[in-house]
Amino acid sequence: MKTKAAVLWEYGSDWSVEEVELDDPGPHEVRVKLAASGLCHSDDHVRTGDLPGRLPMVGGHEGAGVVEEVGSAVTSVKPGDHVVLMFVPACGRCRWCATGHSNLCDLGAYLMIGEEIGGGFRIHARGQDVSTMCILGTFSPYCVVHESSVVKIDDDIPLDKAALVGCGVTTGWGSAVYLGETRPGDTVVVVGIGGIGAAALQGARHAGARYIMAVDPVPWKREMALKLGATHVAESMEAALEPLTELTRGQLADVAILTVGVARGSQMGPLMALVGKNGKAVVTAVAPHYDNEVSLKLHDLTFFQKQIRGGLFGGANPRADIPKLLELYRKGDILLDEMITRTYTLEEINQGYADMREGRNIRGLIRYDD
Repeated sequence: MKTKAAVLWEYGSDWSVEEVELDDPGPHEVRVKLAASGLCHSDDHVRTGDLPGRLPMVGGHEGAGVVEEVGSAVTSVKPGDHVVLMFVPACGRCRWCATGHSNLCDLGAYLMIGEEIGGGFRIHARGQDVSTMCILGTFSPYCVVHESSVVKIDDDIPLDKAALVGCGVTTGWGSAVYLGETRPGDTVVVVGIGGIGAAALQGARHAGARYIMAVDPVPWKREMALKLGATHVAESMEAALEPLTELTRGQLADVAILTVGVARGSQMGPLMALVGKNGKAVVTAVAPHYDNEVSLKLHDLTFFQKQIRGGLFGGANPRADIPKLLELYRKGDILLDEMITRTYTLEEINQGYADMREGRNIRGLIRYDD
């Protein structure tokens, strides 16, 4: 079928919205009509070249919609089902899935290969095969994806809000709850209040943190953070250190989560300075793949037992956690509507990313017309 999509043809260029050809689903694939796609920073990391990718590429990896057609071997969903697309597929059979770490599923290797699961490409434009971001490509109103990338959800959940749980919300929430292991009474610092940081604040609040400090240089984001669960705010990690020391009587944070737009090795020292004895520094933000220098005090790791933890998809098990988070949204325990700052048409995608880079959005969202 013919549809339109936002395609990246060269690093550093804008997204090009144009007509593409979308193949029918293969035996283990489904075609989904999307309601919305989040504008996650990871797609911009590909555009800038911070993340490697096979170009040309249809971007987008944060989407939700309705299944229109399924392949002959698909058993997990059927036409008419409402689904969220997971940016990391989960097969349910590999070592990682079987041990409760499905965010690390072996099928995630396809995210780096550039081809669809099973090989080949499902989108074509200008006479060329086109890859898809995270083997999804949600910057198009239609996508064909492997069934291991979809999670069925209840029909009453608004699909535009559900889209956020396919990446940012689950990643941020899990960074606080699973990777940070936040416990009642803890002190948590979240550095960078975009979509992931906003969800990390809510995860820390839900886990029972006593003090939650949001760090961001943008004033209105600090104000928004207070509505999403923060108890205190600061404009920088350096500015946060003194009030954090006073607040905790010198014990500092139990958990500090780095959710800035672009992670740098130079940020690790200030991040670790916010963490007290036996504390955890969770690195969720994406760094340029060529950045391999980090500055921090190794002394702190030994003598204060501080820990550094990496984080992919928040350490979550998305087939279980996506429905759970949406149930919390239904009950009012997670705020998703408030995280969506602005909505855009697909044709406005470059403006959406300009707004993100200028700090004007918590989360921008593309909505597709019926």
